[in-house]
Amino acid sequence: MMDILIVDDEKPICDLIDLNLSSAGYHCKAVQNGLEAIDLIEGEKFDLILLDIMLPGVDGYDIMEYIRPLGIPVIFITAKHEVKERVKGLRLGADDYLVKPFEVLELVARVEAVLRRYHKADQRLTAGDVVVDVEAHRVTKAGSPVELTNKEFGLLVLFMKNKNIALFRETLYEKVWEGEYFGDSRTLDLHVQRLRRKLGWEDSLVAVYKVGYRLEI
Repeated sequence: MMDILIVDDEKPICDLIDLNLSSAGYHCKAVQNGLEAIDLIEGEKFDLILLDIMLPGVDGYDIMEYIRPLGIPVIFITAKHEVKERVKGLRLGADDYLVKPFEVLELVARVEAVLRRYHKADQRLTAGDVVVDVEAHRVTKAGSPVELTNKEFGLLVLFMKNKNIALFRETLYEKVWEGEYFGDSRTLDLHVQRLRRKLGWEDSLVAVYKVGYRLEI
């Protein structure tokens, strides 16, 4: 499991990020003070740091200077939206820069992208007794292989990477079918029904009214 440190002076934002990344399968710790962050970085190992700029104690830019020699990937998460601020953060060595407010799905996607670049992303996804080997394109349930079509496999990976997060029909369709969504959900609904049946997820893969679907784990 990947360990992520969240450094932001607003506790509600820390809690929101922690909730969603934990649901996606990451282990998170959060602090609201720059000095506390440095203490944690000195004493523990992290695979990724989500770092605000405006912090009490020590600001994010100074923390970035401390982190850079350690080789830990960093994503700045900040309300500073000016181009010069983004350029400064990236030149200091940050791997990405996300401006508040942001969508949770975008945050999770950026975390996954950075971890992939560092070859840290886990290619095995688990949910209960279901295991997905993304690279091998293999699915097992309780140790037995499950045959899925390419579209069913694509949907499954999305659901498992976003556990307990409601995914819009538009998002699911556009990512799996790689085309624009025009409001006809019959094809998507049919594939979800087949996925439920094959994995025994009738109670786990739930419809969310006027949104789409959520994998409840």
